[in-house]
Amino acid sequence: MKFVLAPDSFKESMTAKEVCQAMATGIKKAIPDAEIIQIPMADGGEGTTTSLVDATNGKYIQKTVTGPLNQPVTATYGILGNGKTAIIEMAEASGIGYLNQNQKTPANILTATTYGTGELILDALKQNVNKIIIGLGGSATNDGGSGMAEALGVKFFDKNGALISNLSGGKLNKITKIDISQLDSRINDCEIILASDVTNPLIGPTGASYVFGKQKGADESTQKSLDNNLTHYAKLIKNILHKDIATISGSGAAGGLGGGLLAFTNSQIRPGVEIVAQETHLEKAIKNADFVFTGEGGTDFQTQYGKTPYGVAKIAQKYHIPVISLAGYLGSEIEQLYQYGFTAIFGILDKASNLEEALKNGPANVTRTTENITRLILAK
Repeated sequence: MKFVLAPDSFKESMTAKEVCQAMATGIKKAIPDAEIIQIPMADGGEGTTTSLVDATNGKYIQKTVTGPLNQPVTATYGILGNGKTAIIEMAEASGIGYLNQNQKTPANILTATTYGTGELILDALKQNVNKIIIGLGGSATNDGGSGMAEALGVKFFDKNGALISNLSGGKLNKITKIDISQLDSRINDCEIILASDVTNPLIGPTGASYVFGKQKGADESTQKSLDNNLTHYAKLIKNILHKDIATISGSGAAGGLGGGLLAFTNSQIRPGVEIVAQETHLEKAIKNADFVFTGEGGTDFQTQYGKTPYGVAKIAQKYHIPVISLAGYLGSEIEQLYQYGFTAIFGILDKASNLEEALKNGPANVTRTTENITRLILAK
């Protein structure tokens, strides 16, 4: 009997690889000779680098780069097993995790930069990759990717012809000229894939500033200012580079980094779980499986909006393969998921537990639940 294991991480409890291992242990207890293929998954957010590096036997690279508030930070990115694809989570360099609660202020979001993400891209280019996957999510920034572009060699000038440095969301309104002549030429020969399930445009009431600005410290006045600045920035890009990024779905991801990457690189936005599935050859593995196990830390109706188990189930549904999904907790309206290829969805807790205990016992709970499900499968 062949099982494909393709879970996401259980946040703060297990990486996707550790969930796979726990599931495999449970299956082997019931069926010692079972054929098991482990494919750690992610949806483009936190954990995507780990999942892809683990699944492809790749490697990690650490680099000190510029953090969102211009502080030095140590960021990690991955090179996949093929040696030609890099995976970068922008939050590693420019993430909101670098801000404590007191730093989430209007002043800081106006100065926050994606320069460090650009530095990671440059370092990846030095590894001679021909593809870079960039996870968009968890940003502390709202600079439209201008800091990233600056790191890659793009020059921005004000009305007096003076170079503007240390680009941020608060400075975008000062730009009158954009010069891409010194943009690192290697970027033109590299395929850039943006992993994001965010569909927000760059500007407007559903754009980067109004939807995501508050959680980064922007008050109403600052949100309006940032949106006006991004509007100015988008108009310049359209007039100078002939790329209209203002209303493209996903251009507002990561404080507009999505839009900046679309403007200054040859990139495309795709759902994160779709990218991970492609890079790990998940569909090929699922085709001939008898059962697929997936899972995530918490499952509810929102899982259908691009989360890992949804992506896995949709592939399995094409081949009529049963899909069992596990979760640390089950939320509301999970019955909606059954139309998308889920066969059954199980919570893994064995008793009422506080959060600390539930996280600590995650591997054992996954193993036990998987074993019990496998024994049920044998009984049919």
